[in-house]
Amino acid sequence: MHIAAGAHTIGRAQCQNYRNRIYTDTDIDGAFAAFLRGGCPQAGGDGNLAPLDASSPNTFDNGYFSGLLSRQGLLHSDQALYDGGSTDDLVRTYASNNDQFGSDFAAAMVKLSNIGLLMGSSGEIRVNCRAVN
Repeated sequence: MHIAAGAHTIGRAQCQNYRNRIYTDTDIDGAFAAFLRGGCPQAGGDGNLAPLDASSPNTFDNGYFSGLLSRQGLLHSDQALYDGGSTDDLVRTYASNNDQFGSDFAAAMVKLSNIGLLMGSSGEIRVNCRAVN
């Protein structure tokens, strides 16, 4: 369900979540990394924000995938979708076809919404997504 990553076409990430990428990763566009370093110092600024999709951060479109082609994935997990592996063709398809991306994303969201809700002792609504209540 790699299409769900397309939700990163809207949103922002905190510096603490992409700092390592912009200072140490080699699969990132150099100019893009340098620009991001201006808002994310090596120490401090943990809460500073950067858009997940630099080209159109407030628009639901395929710009996120185009950014991956240019090695401008903000998070390491984003760029991993376009790194010479099995999802490269899909990234290229979505980057070149906004309608296909929108259609596939909508279908995936419908599919996700049909997954049964866990209730009672079978599940929980977490107060903090990173930790079990």
